[in-house]
Order: sequence, then structure tokens, then C-alpha cells
Amino acid sequence: MLSAPLLRKEFDDFLQKDLEKELLRFTTAGSVDDGKSTLIGRLLHDAKGIYEDQLASVKKSRINRSTGPIDFSLLTDGLRAEREQGITIDVAYRYFATARRKFIIADTPGHEQYTRNMATGASTASLAVILVDATKGLLPQTRRHSYIASLLGIPNVLAAINKMDLVDYQEDVFLRLQQDFLALADRLKIRAVQCVPVSALEGDNIVDRSRHMAWYSGPTLLEHLETVQIQPASSVSSLRFPVQYVIRPDSTFRGFAGQVAGGTVRPGNSVMALPSRQTTRVESIVTFDGDLDAASLGQAVTLKLEDEIDLSRGDMLVSPDAPPSVSTKFSAAVVWLNETPMQLDRTYLAKHTTRQVKAKVTRIQHRIDVNTLHHEPAQELGMNSIAVLEIETSIPLFFDSYEHSRTTGSFILVDPLSNATVGAGMIRVNLSPLTGTDNKQQEQPLEINPEGVNPAERFARHGHRPAIFLIPNRDSLAEAADRALFELGFETNLVWEKSLSPGALAALLNVLWSAGLVVLLVSNRASPEMRRILEAVAGDSLFDWSNEESQLSREAAVEKIISQAETLRIRDSRKDLRKG
Repeated sequence: MLSAPLLRKEFDDFLQKDLEKELLRFTTAGSVDDGKSTLIGRLLHDAKGIYEDQLASVKKSRINRSTGPIDFSLLTDGLRAEREQGITIDVAYRYFATARRKFIIADTPGHEQYTRNMATGASTASLAVILVDATKGLLPQTRRHSYIASLLGIPNVLAAINKMDLVDYQEDVFLRLQQDFLALADRLKIRAVQCVPVSALEGDNIVDRSRHMAWYSGPTLLEHLETVQIQPASSVSSLRFPVQYVIRPDSTFRGFAGQVAGGTVRPGNSVMALPSRQTTRVESIVTFDGDLDAASLGQAVTLKLEDEIDLSRGDMLVSPDAPPSVSTKFSAAVVWLNETPMQLDRTYLAKHTTRQVKAKVTRIQHRIDVNTLHHEPAQELGMNSIAVLEIETSIPLFFDSYEHSRTTGSFILVDPLSNATVGAGMIRVNLSPLTGTDNKQQEQPLEINPEGVNPAERFARHGHRPAIFLIPNRDSLAEAADRALFELGFETNLVWEKSLSPGALAALLNVLWSAGLVVLLVSNRASPEMRRILEAVAGDSLFDWSNEESQLSREAAVEKIISQAETLRIRDSRKDLRKG
């Protein structure tokens, strides 16, 4: 028998190991009746994550839709309306742990009218479990949820091909659906995908390996959850430290409290304060448990600086050699969360990191049909709609793209009258002339539209709408197209991408777009960042010649470019201008 001190030591070691376990946040999504809640209930049950009183309550429930002794969906569908209707409405959060990891599950709704709930539940997830009904295959909701997962930057997706028991556990059914889902994931640029054949009702391949599917040699659902690599919320290696609070208990101490949103900070590191751009060094990293030698992503600490510089809530400490974008104009993908439609040029409050500023939506580039993934024009956004918007703030924000940092790349929009959160946004591209990538004082943004002249008037005078043609550098194609369009009355401008930085390119394209010109952009290979810039500026008026048309002769290509440009004509523009 162990002595009391040894028992105490073993207990302390056990607690320490439990505290050091990794935490995986994941979300579930899928079509109605795909079995999301049943799968999560089965996972919790088989992983011993259910208390006995909960299990007894479910067994006694009068609302038991299962033919077996337990309706596993009742373990997560907690609302009365959910139990009565047999659907998930709100996001249900559940916690459980195994010997390897801790988990927080967000069981999200499958109905389209609850898109905002799904986006909320998935916003902090590192993995998405997307269910596919083996008897139905990939449905529009499957594409919708996969798109939202990619939009929210969830790095890992587990496709659970459910209800395999209803197709007699056939391998060919799983292989066909796996191929379909991998093709969808490739289209959406989802980085890591694992497909698992399961039966949530029977427990096949959830925790225990299925004896009905000996042909499957991959991991079970829980094995994948326990071993998948957890990606950090930020890939930004440079310091990002939004200041949340200034701590000054007496005249001898002045510290800046906040959570590290990117990179690592150590005593002695040089830091720059935004927006003042003053530089200093970190004197110490202070916490309740004592000073630290370093603080990294996600840690909440207080930084004491060597010099007295002007800093307050909403400001940010960053690496001087790699600051974030500093801008009042950017494009963002936004999920609209409110019943009141979004209105252009209405003032909202934008909350970004620890900063709150006034913001206006100046343009809807396009709305996204999340069932078909098609882009469509829109004048307003209703609840659960997703669109790419151009936003302008009253004072600059300090941000990275959402692709690189969920923390500094995300924001919410708040109605200043009702204080309701109306939109959740993911920043794509900085639309200001400068991106904040050097230590020079930022210039003021270029004045694009002189007072009294709006873009519609410029378009009408030219007789055509603006557009961007992305053209490969071959056979003098861009020069020939430029000459042909010019002689047909189009106002054109030829731009060579290789001589411009991404920030300068975004600024130039915005100026040319506002001037109503047809831009012929010459580039041999468009990077993902460049494509985001082009989509942010031009939306559906982007004509990409970088791949499909590269084999046409120069003459044939010019003819097709002319044909595409003719669709931009504004008929009887002077008459339209007079009416306006």
C-alpha cells in the first residue's frame, strides 16, 4: 500500500498531466437528418463522456425517436423545440476528455435558416466533422457547410460517411462518396481531409472499429480526433499584441495587459506601437504567478516597456520589421446575423481585437449562394446571407488577412442603436494604397473620387462599365487587345503586375476601377493573394485569361476579349446620365 506522500505525488502528477493535455475544438455540420446529434451522442456515450444521471434521463424520456434503448440525439438536443421537432436549432456545446486529449464539441444546426448559428459555433473550431448520408450522397447542404468551413478557415475536415448500415456496409458506396467529397474539398481549397465510414446508430467506427467494414483500414472517428495535428489560430510569426487594458496601480508601475495574437514576445524585444509608430523595448512580461521569459500565441500577460510611450486600449504592439496592415478600407467576407437587412452607407460599429470604430459598408461586391457556391449581385443582405463587402472605417484598423490570423483578421459589426451583433466578418484584402509593410510614416490614402462626381456618372460618360482582364504575358496579346479596345471606344489602361507590390497593385486597381476604366493586367502566374485582390476589386467583372484561353492564337484571343468587353457597354449612356 502506498504511503500518503506517494499517493499525493501520484495525484499531483495525474492533475498536471491532465492540465497539459491538448484541447481540440471541433464542430459538426451536415444536412437535416444526417445524424449529427446521434453521432455526437454516440461518441460521448462510447467514450464514457456521459454522466449516469444524464443517461438515465434520456432512457426515461418520453420523446424517444430511436428504435433502440437509447436515443443518442437527446444527449445534445437540449432545447424543448429541438426535442419535439427532432432537429438541432441552437449550438450545443459539449465537453469530454480521453487519455490523449480534451475536446469541446459544437453541435451546429443543419437547416439553412440557422446558417448564422453554424458560423458562430464553427468560428473557434480547429476541425469540422461534416456528415454525409450514405443513402443520399452529397446534398446542397453538404456543399454549404463545407464552404462555410473553408470560409472560416477551419484547417481540418473529417467527412463522416454515416448510415453505412443502411447500405449494407458496401465499400464501393464509401469509395464513391469519398471521391465526391475530396473533389469538393479540392475545389474549396480545404487543406486536410479524412473520410471515415461510420454508423452513428450502431456505433461502427465511432470509438470502436467496425466488424462489418473489415475493408476499411483507416482511423476511427475518435482515433482521428485524438491524433490530428492542431493548427494554431495564427500563422503570423511576428508579434501582434492588442492592448486591452492599461494597468497603473501606482506611480512605479505601468503595464499593458492583453492576449498575444501572433508571434512570441520576450524581454528585450524591440516593439512598435500602433498607431503612433513609436518604438521601444519590452522590459518584462508580468503575470500573477511571476515574470515570464517569453509569451506566445494565446497567452494573456502584461507587458512592461522600457520607455513611457502613448498607449491605450485599442492600440497594438507589433514587430517593427513586420507590422500588420494599417488601413481604413478593406474587403471582407461577412455573414449577416440580424433580421434587419444590411444597408449600404449606414453607420455600424466595428469591433476588431480590442478596438471599436465606426464603419460603413460602401459596396457589396457579390453575394454567395452557399448551396451552389455561385456569386450573384445584391443590393442588400438578409439574415444568414454571406457576401463579400467593401468596408470603410472612421479610423484605421491594424489587421492581417483572416487566412493568416483568425484573431487580427476577424471582426464583428454592431448596431449602435440596439447594440445587437449584426454581422461577423473575415478580412480578405487591404484596399488602401499602403499596406504597412515598412517602417516609414504612412501616407494619406489617395482621394479617388473628387467631390460631386460619382462612379456611375463616370461609367455613363465612358459608355461602359469597368472591368479587369487578367492576361498572360505572351505574343503581345495585352498590347494588341489594348489597341483594339481603344479603337472601339473603350477607356483602357495597361498594367504590368510584376512591377507592383500587392498593396500598390490593390491601390492602383481601385483608382482605375473608380475611374471607370477597362484594365488589362499582364501577369504570367496569379498568386492566391493577387486573385483575392482582383476578386475584391472587380467581383464578377473579372475576366481571367491566365489559363483557359492561353492556347488560342493572338487574333482569336483578341476577338474573344472584344466580345467579352462588349457586354460592358452601357446603351444610350447620355440618356441614362440625364435621367440620373
